[in-house]
Amino acid sequence: MKTAQIFALVLAFEVFVAIGGSDSFGAEPRIDDVAFKADVDGSEQKYVQILPSDFDAGQAHDVLIALHGHGSDRWQFVKDARDECRCARDVAAKHSMIYISPDYRAKTSWMGPKAEADLVQIIADLKKQHRVSRFFLCGGSMGGTGALTFAAQHPDLIAGVASMNGTANLIEYTQFQEAIRESFGGTKSEVLDEYKKRSAEYWPERLTMPVAITTGGQDTLVPPHSVERLAAVLKLLGRPVLLIRRDAIGHVTDYADGTSILEYVIKHSPK
Repeated sequence: MKTAQIFALVLAFEVFVAIGGSDSFGAEPRIDDVAFKADVDGSEQKYVQILPSDFDAGQAHDVLIALHGHGSDRWQFVKDARDECRCARDVAAKHSMIYISPDYRAKTSWMGPKAEADLVQIIADLKKQHRVSRFFLCGGSMGGTGALTFAAQHPDLIAGVASMNGTANLIEYTQFQEAIRESFGGTKSEVLDEYKKRSAEYWPERLTMPVAITTGGQDTLVPPHSVERLAAVLKLLGRPVLLIRRDAIGHVTDYADGTSILEYVIKHSPK
């Protein structure tokens, strides 16, 4: 057996164990670590793809794209045992969804222009490779922020978005400024329009798909105020929106709440 084949088998087994064996994606999940050449700059970028155990290339499948948090990469939502990641994997498995976890310019992504371009390219490539019905987007923290950013920029591509502990206003947000500056191409004073463009709160009319959000009342790392304001505006606009706020917790979403927001956007998105 060739070295590359051995590596692929070991990788598949490690991820299979990490995602909970048959409790998540069935007895033999197909796990691919996919590399591609980014159209935006020619660099090599990567994402993980997990096909459901009952995958049928002749049938249409929904896709769930999971965006990792600050300091992590594409493996967080594939291997991590934390509730936010487990619930995403389990919901994808339950609904026989193709599960995608991209680097989107890890580890300090923040859905800047290159990360956005990569995700547009991944979606286009997936449409060519599979019969896809709908694309859903989720993420936690930085990933929850990026999910809202991308959905507001590309509402034609996303059927539903679930954001866990993210922000919708990158102008008022004050954490991780060095990483965001690198991702966005400058500081707020230098490229203010880029920060506004990537703040979903400024573009509620573009969020035409179901939106579901979790927040923690004690969250100081990514304060909940902007996404809660966004949810209120979406409700006024008559959009399908679910906000789950837990007053006593901080920067975390538990398994039940994460599952609830994912199921909400799936249920309320037209097929």
